[in-house]
Amino acid sequence: MAEALVFLHGNLVPASQAHLAIFDAGVVLGATVTEMTRTFHHRPWRLQDHLDRLFRSLRYTRMDIGMSREQLAGISEEIVANNAQCIGPDDDLGLIHFVTAGEIAAYGGGSGRTARTTPTVCVHTFPLAFEIWARKMREGAHVVTPSIRHVPPQCFDPKMKYRSRMHYFLADQEARLVDPDASALLLDLDGNITETSAANFMIVEKGTLVSPTTVNTLPGISRAMVIELAHKLGIAFVERDLQVYNVMNAEEAFLTSTPYCMMPVTRINGVPIGTGAPGPVFRRLLAAWSEAVGLDIAQQIQRASA
Repeated sequence: MAEALVFLHGNLVPASQAHLAIFDAGVVLGATVTEMTRTFHHRPWRLQDHLDRLFRSLRYTRMDIGMSREQLAGISEEIVANNAQCIGPDDDLGLIHFVTAGEIAAYGGGSGRTARTTPTVCVHTFPLAFEIWARKMREGAHVVTPSIRHVPPQCFDPKMKYRSRMHYFLADQEARLVDPDASALLLDLDGNITETSAANFMIVEKGTLVSPTTVNTLPGISRAMVIELAHKLGIAFVERDLQVYNVMNAEEAFLTSTPYCMMPVTRINGVPIGTGAPGPVFRRLLAAWSEAVGLDIAQQIQRASA
């Protein structure tokens, strides 16, 4: 069987040979922008949308990788085609792009003399771990609002997707003290709902799909897909500030994220949302998404846990 390939430092190398320097800025500073795309039927889905956002993040962080979108897309397609040989026909891949600010000579000691000051560019894949989402897809996720608050947009713009995520880590640690399976749903400094460490959040209120604003949340690719599907299905959509009160009184809630597309949320801070079970709007949207990609998304996730 073929070994998975990784693009790193300008070369395609076997995954077993892909290594970062310990004085890379991604390690030392967490100075990393990133994207995650997934495949359907072993083909990248909305790769161009993810690369467009990556290049906007690169411009915002002033990182020049010396490559075009088209070049990076070609490398990505090649890696996916090779690495798909390493998984089963019913499995799919997560495709990761990350770029760090390069290597920091001052942290490299003697090795620092040869530090690369150009950005570190990496493209790699991993098999999507559907089994870890199967129960939540059936029963719904539990979100907990921790004391840790989201980084305010006055610090850096949340439209950049980044890996400097200590606040998310701490928030999830705190949420899991309440429920080991819970995810942290962060509030902003004014008490408004934002997002989790890995997903956008939406509710259904009087039949209308409601999303927090993008003033302090990432404009997710999966979020955009849900908005498109809602429009096609005639489901009204609005974007406005939400508080915990709105979520507790919502008819439904769900997460949107690249690996699993959509995930029902049936509890917040221990309180059931709506009926406490995945709702009809969630099911309609997920069915429409499945139709669009020619694959039953929920079934793919459940099959992995069987």
